[in-house]
Amino acid sequence: MSSRRKFIQTTALSVAAAGVGSLKGLAATTLDAEKKKEKVALKEGIAGYTFKNFSVDQSIAMMKRTKVDALSIKDFHLPLDSTPEKIKEVMEKFRSNGITVYAAGVIYMKTEQEVERAFNYAKTAGLDLIVGVPTVELLPFTEKQVKNHNIRIAIHNHGPEDKLYPSPANVMSNIKGLDNRIGLCLDIGHSLRAGTDPVKAALDYAPRLFDLHIKDLVSSAKDAKPTELGRGVMDFYGLSKALRKIHYAGRYSIEFEMDMNDPLPGIAESFGYMRGVAESLA
Repeated sequence: MSSRRKFIQTTALSVAAAGVGSLKGLAATTLDAEKKKEKVALKEGIAGYTFKNFSVDQSIAMMKRTKVDALSIKDFHLPLDSTPEKIKEVMEKFRSNGITVYAAGVIYMKTEQEVERAFNYAKTAGLDLIVGVPTVELLPFTEKQVKNHNIRIAIHNHGPEDKLYPSPANVMSNIKGLDNRIGLCLDIGHSLRAGTDPVKAALDYAPRLFDLHIKDLVSSAKDAKPTELGRGVMDFYGLSKALRKIHYAGRYSIEFEMDMNDPLPGIAESFGYMRGVAESLA
């Protein structure tokens, strides 16, 4: 059953329930009050790759128009070899526009020098999270940097084409036994294309789930194309319930890849849908 159909059914049931008698309503009110104690608000964000064809100022303008206030910054907006002065300048531009840069990435790391550079970059920017892809051989060295800087790293799964970390399970099997500040950035689209249910992955890997890249796909095939949230096959209702269940504290960041030369309409529709799902669970 599609996520859109589930959402419509849930809304219909809620409307129907509104007509039930007062005694049942009183009981439901008490029960709802208890449930609300356990509810966790999902925090929105956007993955910087969404804006790969746009400047910092253009990206900020689109975020403000869609009322998105958190970003995982990509290196095309803030190069990894930037001076401390440049890092301060760009970070301040986002801050002054009401936008929190909560992470940096995805950052690819193939040498120890590149691992060191990524952690120094994050430290200079005042960030406590890197979304990154160090090679498997570099994981012990990456762990040392995590301990030295007290900066977490969320390793990103990249789908069936990726030789390093095609699925969330590949990430988790490689970081088993390493410092708990090394975790997972679950890309739900790549996860589905690699044959892994994102809802199950979120539940299974909850303790090490640091970040989420959110997208929808027209099918679950390996070569499935992206679409606006709610128009494809992804179960966002189930995912949102799972994230609340595990008390997920990270960001729920849309990475919009459908039309990257004109992403604003799709970004707006996708956030509208995501917020509708959140409202249905409130």
